[in-house]
Amino acid sequence: MPEVNPDIIQWARETAGLTLEEAAAKLNLQQARGVSAVDRLAALESGDPHPTRSLLTRMAKQYRRPLLTFYMKAPPRKGDRGQDFRTLPDDYSDADEALLDALIRDVKARQSMVRAMLEDEEDTEPLPFVGSLRMSQGVSTALSSIQQTIQLDIAESRAQPSASDAFRVLRDRVEAAGIFVLLIGNLGSYHTAIDLETFRGFALADDIAPFVIINDQDAPQAWSFTLLHEIVHIWLGQTGVSGLTAEISIEKFCNDVASEFLLPSSELQQLDLDAATDLQSVQRRIGQFAFDRNLSASMVAYKLCRMGTLDLETWKVLSQAFRRMWIDHRNDRRRRSREQETRGPSYYPVRRHRIGKALLELVGAMMRAGAITTSKAGTVLGVKPKNVQNLLDSGRFL
Repeated sequence: MPEVNPDIIQWARETAGLTLEEAAAKLNLQQARGVSAVDRLAALESGDPHPTRSLLTRMAKQYRRPLLTFYMKAPPRKGDRGQDFRTLPDDYSDADEALLDALIRDVKARQSMVRAMLEDEEDTEPLPFVGSLRMSQGVSTALSSIQQTIQLDIAESRAQPSASDAFRVLRDRVEAAGIFVLLIGNLGSYHTAIDLETFRGFALADDIAPFVIINDQDAPQAWSFTLLHEIVHIWLGQTGVSGLTAEISIEKFCNDVASEFLLPSSELQQLDLDAATDLQSVQRRIGQFAFDRNLSASMVAYKLCRMGTLDLETWKVLSQAFRRMWIDHRNDRRRRSREQETRGPSYYPVRRHRIGKALLELVGAMMRAGAITTSKAGTVLGVKPKNVQNLLDSGRFL
């Protein structure tokens, strides 16, 4: 067996966004023979001594790297996440970036396996809409192309009992067109939740197996908007990650197409807002207007800003207020559940909801045909192999 490469140990810690002190604590290293935990880890990164198998296993888990990585001759090159469309805050940390890189590595590995499965099917053909659009063609051209492909009746979406149900209707149409849509907001536990500033959505523009990942840490009211935003990137043939703030032209373009899809500009006249309307009334009217249509109130405010009805500062204030209201509502719901000792949805409906019908149906068909192993199916679905069959057999969604 080859020896562990100490350069990899240091690289793995640094790309996980951890200092020596933070890593030593996460690895549960203790002082030994008068040597502090931090100094022990620094020595391991210098090659003297080599880590035990138990410690190496903990490193693989905490640094989110396969065990075999530590035996490579040199650190691997940074994975290609495509284009970075984000505008990041000044206090953005390496730890946030490490979580995002781990997520993208996982998604791209799963997507690669899905593409390979689809390529084995004789009737698989490239999807014509991937990369079919140019920004210079304008919002109306992009909107028309997406509407014709997805075939969504907005009235049906708005008639749903909740924003989550409205998202489900949209997601079903998008997946029927050939795009896999997943809800992922962490790396398997709430301890690794990825902030919206770090990542709101991710598009993988592949002509056989395009993927859209939505950060489910966001409010359900915003999922439909994020999905449509990322779909525009796929129409543009762009693989990349989007954040919470849209300041560059491409992000504004994607937002304009997504918002016009969900809410035609002509409808905003119903709000009857003018310069004399006080901020509290503006917030109340937008909130009710959005609620009645299963839309994000922040998106409605953003569209009003883009139209010039609201100035930029007012939109920022309103967006923050709507965000706080949703967080307060979520926290209150969780508090009531704890007080009433009620349990949330069971494991399998939650997992199925996050994975989506398209991926579940594809894996199920491949399993029945004997085309993939349970282990491979678990990797594609993001679950342990022992849970694959129960996940496929459970017909329930949230």
